[in-house]
Formats: sequence, structure tokens, C-alpha cells
Amino acid sequence: MAKLLYSATMSLDGFIAGPGGDMSWLTGHLGPNPAVEALMDEIGALLVGNRTFRGDDPHRGTEQEGKPFGGGWTGPQIVLTHKIPDSAVPGVIFVDDLERAVQQAKAAARGKYVNVLGASVAQQCLEAGMLDEIFVCIAPVLLGDGVRLFDRPGGTDVKLERLSLSHAPNATNLWMRVVR
Repeated sequence: MAKLLYSATMSLDGFIAGPGGDMSWLTGHLGPNPAVEALMDEIGALLVGNRTFRGDDPHRGTEQEGKPFGGGWTGPQIVLTHKIPDSAVPGVIFVDDLERAVQQAKAAARGKYVNVLGASVAQQCLEAGMLDEIFVCIAPVLLGDGVRLFDRPGGTDVKLERLSLSHAPNATNLWMRVVR
């Protein structure tokens, strides 16, 4: 059965995007990361939030712009949105219900990981008890403001178990399992 994995690169102070969803900060922190490269082979489908799907791209202005992981991965994408577009996007399915989106993504993943992209969708999956694992690349930078990895004001503790810790030239990688 496919597992839901939230992956993101985060600043040391906990932000995955700058103010207004700005992803330009990430450009200087992209580079070889064996853990990320190995993960690409384990992903069967993406579950993407609408803001992430339509948002800023750290690969803006390059041939990799608009491609998942800068072109490092291809496959089915399920986008969770309240506004289904009128025209189709090749390889993308738009769904307006979290449970249906997760079911479709798991079916499309064919036993591999469903990689969750977007803080809001990850938060919804966590709150619904559907998120299985979290993989975070911690970049050596402090952003000071922006979109947090998880934003749970007044929320309760979520127990995590460390699965692995590794290092790359531009990041420290932390892989955790959500303890239920």
C-alpha cells in the first residue's frame, strides 16, 4: 500500500517558502543530494496543493521550470483544489476533496510513495491521520518569515520517530515517521 510522504526543503528557522510563497531563496541551495536522488525512484505519484502547483518555482527562467523536482521526476500528479480548471493539463488530475485526492494518488502510485507537496495539503493530511512520513532537507539559511513547514497555532504534539539522518553539501536531511 502506498504511503503518504511530505517532503520539503526548509530553512533552519522552519520556512519552506519566503513571504508571499517566494521560492527564489531555494535556488542557491539546490544541488547534489544523494538522499533526494534516491527518493525520486521511490515516488509513484504526487499530491500537490493548488498554491504549490500554481506558485513560484525555484527553477524560474530555466528549462526545468514547471517540472516536478526540476525535471528530476515524472509521473501522475493529483492537485487538490477548490477550483477545478476548465481545461485539462497533461498528466495532472484536479480533485476538490482531500479523501478522494489521497485515494486517487495512492492508486496512481502503485505501491510507491505518494509525495505530498505544499504546506496546506500536508497539514490537512496530518490532521486527517493520513500522513505517514516526513522528509525534510534543512538548508543552511534563516529566512525570518514566510510559509512554515507546519503551522499549528494552539495545536497538539505530533509524535515522530526518526528513520534517518544524512548530510549533503547543501542540506542536512531528516526523515521521520508519524507515530500513531
